[in-house]
Amino acid sequence: MLSSSAARRLASVLITGVSCAYTAITLVYFLQSAYYGVLAVLSMAAVVVTHYVNMRAGLRGVRPPFFPATLVLQAVATYLPDLLLPGGMSALTAPLLAGSVLVLLPLRWGGALVGLMMLSEGTRMWWGLMAAHVTFFYVATIATTGAMIYALVRFVRVTVELEQARAELAEAAVLKERLRISRDLHDGLGRSLTAIALKGDLAGRLIDRDPGAARTEVGELAQVARDAAQDVRQVARGYRELSLAGEVDRAVALLESSGVGAQANLADVRLPRRSEEALAWAVREGVTNVLRHSRATTCTITTSLHGGTVRLEVANDGAPTDPAPTGPGPTGDAADGSTAREPGLAGSSPAGNNLTGSGLMGLAERAAQAGGSCTAAPTGEGGFLLAVEVAT
Repeated sequence: MLSSSAARRLASVLITGVSCAYTAITLVYFLQSAYYGVLAVLSMAAVVVTHYVNMRAGLRGVRPPFFPATLVLQAVATYLPDLLLPGGMSALTAPLLAGSVLVLLPLRWGGALVGLMMLSEGTRMWWGLMAAHVTFFYVATIATTGAMIYALVRFVRVTVELEQARAELAEAAVLKERLRISRDLHDGLGRSLTAIALKGDLAGRLIDRDPGAARTEVGELAQVARDAAQDVRQVARGYRELSLAGEVDRAVALLESSGVGAQANLADVRLPRRSEEALAWAVREGVTNVLRHSRATTCTITTSLHGGTVRLEVANDGAPTDPAPTGPGPTGDAADGSTAREPGLAGSSPAGNNLTGSGLMGLAERAAQAGGSCTAAPTGEGGFLLAVEVAT
């Protein structure tokens, strides 16, 4: 496809060629006399100059300076020579004026004026006893030349608009990819980094009194770090295929190794890939929030089938009841050594559905893409419930 600059050059060459062709025809007036020849050339020059000003603006998608004076001047230059030259000259200049009228005026008004120009030219030539086929030819050139000029200008403008649309789509694609990477990094690495921090703290406490257990925790920490590195590579490649069962198994193991009793009960149902991945991400985000933002002792992960939807629930008993910490410590923890809560995440809202955290908002987007919804709110028993529904 032509670029906008190439389309503009092509249209300019064609419109200039048409103007030059009509200008060359005016030279026939020199056959009558030098006076008429010079007058015809000067009149045509006035038409071409005003036509150039109007077309230059039209190709840029704007109106010329001093509009509509430029259009009026072109009309005067088109029809005034009819009073000065034998036989008139508007048959040669009206087609160019038709192009300017169609380009610069609303199409309904421009079309009506072009029709009036054709009627006027046909009447003048008919009363001048011109042959019928000659009259028809000159009247038809007003419509055909005007339509050609209008089509060329619209071609240029559409090309420009398509270039702008492509640029906007490219920017949107880049933004979408950035949002995907941001969301996948948050969702994918959040659990791994939380596990690394927990196991590092546990290994540090065990290193003196139980070196063997500390070595086990360090080994598991290294494995979690390798998994996190693999997650980063998958995010960079844009390949994130998760399974709900696998994610639940890893979540239960992580919860139990962190001292949280975990139970899982999954319904036996096959899900579309998008729906299964949405639920897998929900399990990952929910468990990450349990470990990072609550003091849960138990956590349950269940799925159930309801008509055409599958509902996932991640419930824990650890919604915080103590006030927010007075200030962060040097590593972002509370001054009393507990982990600082982030607003909008599991366990941090006193009541109601709260999806203001970036992780939960990401889950809501994934659920919506899978034809479902996401809710997160404290329960009446001092716990917290994350529920995600997707289409089967």
